[in-house]
Amino acid sequence: MTDDDAVQVWLVERTYSDDEQNLIILTYATLDGTRDYRRERALTTSSDARETTAAVDVEPGNLGTVEDPDRREQYAAEARRMAEEHDPGDTI
Repeated sequence: MTDDDAVQVWLVERTYSDDEQNLIILTYATLDGTRDYRRERALTTSSDARETTAAVDVEPGNLGTVEDPDRREQYAAEARRMAEEHDPGDTI
């Protein structure tokens, strides 16, 4: 992936999996809320402290499409808020 190909997405949601213990699902979205990227992170110990950044750059092929209009609006609002309040590399 080149820097020109990367799409910047912003953290819009952090949820805990109902199916598995210690699994956190991070959802990032584009500023317009139309595309999203999910990252699952398993916490292996109580002291497992990996950083979560305000934004990440991903390959376009790794992005999903947000079909639901309400969710798209929610993601867009949250992505814009994050972009206004944080630098991409800020730890959240």
